[in-house]
Amino acid sequence: MDDPDFREFVEARYGDLLRTAYLLTGGRDAAQDLVHEALLKTMRHWRRVDEPLAYVRRAMVNERTSVWRRIGLRERLTAAVPDGPGPDTTDGVAVRDELLAALDRLPVRMRTVLVLRYWEDLPEAEVAAVMGCSVGTVKSQAARGLTRLREVLAPGGHVPGELTRGRA
Repeated sequence: MDDPDFREFVEARYGDLLRTAYLLTGGRDAAQDLVHEALLKTMRHWRRVDEPLAYVRRAMVNERTSVWRRIGLRERLTAAVPDGPGPDTTDGVAVRDELLAALDRLPVRMRTVLVLRYWEDLPEAEVAAVMGCSVGTVKSQAARGLTRLREVLAPGGHVPGELTRGRA
């Protein structure tokens, strides 16, 4: 298929989709695979897709959920180095790495809600539509997820500003 609209969409949104996929998977290669799978599914139905970005996000969430169900916890990749970050590591990188490691410990739904709600900055209703659940589920998973992150990340219960972007 050589649809110029699809090509334009991919060129414009690939970076955003890859970032979301990385947050969902925790690994660069797995993120690329996830985006490619979602784009293949989208390409097959491109002419019938009204909201391409929402459709691809939904395809990524569904695909990642299927992978989690298939492999469970058998496959666990980590970027943590036993010695810790080097002296030239900036605080922002260290915080990001700590946050990604904490996200990796959350259940699938909770992690997905936090990624879509706070990194993608989607409204609760859109997150619910992407995940195929109720707005109430999104709210409760977000609240529980933030609470778990607070417990893991800091003894004082502070979640870094990059996650919440001013939200409670």
